[in-house]
Amino acid sequence: MAFGLLYDYLMGQTIDAYKYFGAHFEKQGDTDGVMFRLYAPCADDVSVIGEWNNWDVTRDKLRKIDDSGTWELFIPGLYNYQSYKFHFKNAKGQYVDKADPFAFYSEFRPATCSRLFDYTGFIWHDSSYMKKRTRNFDKPMSIYEMHIGSWKGQVDGRNLSYEEVADYLIPYVKELGYTHIEIMPIVQYPFDGSWGYQATGFFSVDSRYGNPKQLMSFVDRMHQEGIGVILDFAPVHFAKDDFALYNYDGDHLFEPKDTRRRISPWGSAYFDLGKDPVRSFLMSAMNYFVTEFHFDGIRVDAVSNILFYDGDKSKGENGPAVEFLKRLNSYMHTRHPSLMMIAEDSSDYPGVTKPLDQNGVGFDYKWDLGWMNDTLKYYHIDPIYKKYDHNLITFSMAYFFNENFLLPFSHDEVVHGKGTIINKMWGDYEQKFALLRNLYTYQFAHPGKKLNFMGNELASFDEWNENKSLPWVLKTFPKHDSISRLTRDLNLIYRYEPVMYKNEYNPNNYVWTMVDNRDNSILAFERFDGDNRLLFVFNMTPNYYEYFEIGVSEEGTYTEIFNSDKDVYGGWNQYNGLPIKSTQFGPYNRPHKITIKIASFGAMIFKFKKE
Repeated sequence: MAFGLLYDYLMGQTIDAYKYFGAHFEKQGDTDGVMFRLYAPCADDVSVIGEWNNWDVTRDKLRKIDDSGTWELFIPGLYNYQSYKFHFKNAKGQYVDKADPFAFYSEFRPATCSRLFDYTGFIWHDSSYMKKRTRNFDKPMSIYEMHIGSWKGQVDGRNLSYEEVADYLIPYVKELGYTHIEIMPIVQYPFDGSWGYQATGFFSVDSRYGNPKQLMSFVDRMHQEGIGVILDFAPVHFAKDDFALYNYDGDHLFEPKDTRRRISPWGSAYFDLGKDPVRSFLMSAMNYFVTEFHFDGIRVDAVSNILFYDGDKSKGENGPAVEFLKRLNSYMHTRHPSLMMIAEDSSDYPGVTKPLDQNGVGFDYKWDLGWMNDTLKYYHIDPIYKKYDHNLITFSMAYFFNENFLLPFSHDEVVHGKGTIINKMWGDYEQKFALLRNLYTYQFAHPGKKLNFMGNELASFDEWNENKSLPWVLKTFPKHDSISRLTRDLNLIYRYEPVMYKNEYNPNNYVWTMVDNRDNSILAFERFDGDNRLLFVFNMTPNYYEYFEIGVSEEGTYTEIFNSDKDVYGGWNQYNGLPIKSTQFGPYNRPHKITIKIASFGAMIFKFKKE
């Protein structure tokens, strides 16, 4: 079995490499100890140094077991948390100390050693959840994206552990009605400001917040409460720190040898996704977290930089890297049929969420970054000029049904001087809040799964900072707390109304009833599934209308079930209280119409009942 796994690793055909390489607690005969295995084909004179041998490079020499460059050594009597590194002569004849690429745990930064940890033996309590888990097609999926360290912030100068964060997070997420959380990368990384996207240990649970079993407990507790957990993972690039993967054995084991393709726009090193061992390494890392930690989905970061060189379409498609994505999705879906694979892709590469047998890349969902950019730009425009950019708000539906899109307002939109979501809204203080209520309603009304970064529900005017807690004091201000109430109610309606998630990627279940009203900047569309039908109306200007005709497709009664101008959301209570019966001959060639009151910047949801 070990030989077969090694062969598959070299051929780029395994997602189980972590079961072979690294440091594993095992028994040889009657002796308990740790088996160390390292793949370093250009290394020589390899030893493992650690606390148990006083970092003596002469004591624990690994033996080379084959011509591929695999080294191993069994050492008895070791135990959890002992620090270690590999010491060897690299291809340049230099002796170096390197962390274990397959380490399951690491020292807390700025220390750089790997640490022994036996990740096996955790007792799970989520079997009921795992049996019912699906990829959430035709199900509601509203994701709360979060950064573990800054959600609650430090207490008494220390980070809360995964388990301590769960104590606060579970009731909060359940109260707001989210179905899933997505945690930003929690593999080992040295620089706090990289947020985990420039890692050094791709199998090593981030020691800022605890050990692997504490992370398992975090996921287990989420599952027991019915909350799914998605892991953000960055397989594009890695940190260039000397102690880790960069120039590992002196011959660029993980990164491209071609200097023109080596360094990413972020100053990190690209993985060479054309190398088969690198493919096995990254696929195995993702499988490790899915298998051993029960994550429900993997969000693959910066997919455009995999599909195209440097993410630039003009530089051409990166064929070997595209093959890596297809192989990754094939293996992960075969092993884990209920796992979601999600692409964060800003390109127009076709078929990202199409099946492999249809010449697609094989992801389940793709972030709709075009929708996000166009929508936020539109909400920032002075209403007087919105009619000249009307296409920004309508264009998404021209391409939406080409992929399985997910609508994100993520961490990338609230940092680096971009302003928070509410800061992107046009107008004065009151108008910004009214537009924010409108925006969030539009996000939930639009087909596609939903994602919001932590703090969006607080309407903070201060950008997110990874070193600070969210500004929870805002919950004491009614204007801000009302946005949390709105978020909760939108999540509840989304989960309660099947029209908002069933067959959402079917163009036959969506129709514009008012799409070209540029002068008034009022939009209306219907979503339906059989006789179930919802009408959504949006006023994108501060104009108020006591009576306004909206065309509808079916004769019947329309009852307003949500209005963003309700006083409980911080509005002025200009809503439609009684059911409204349709009449014949609506505007824009609709067969029927209803006459409604429309608040300034109002967003409304009406439920249809057939007569």
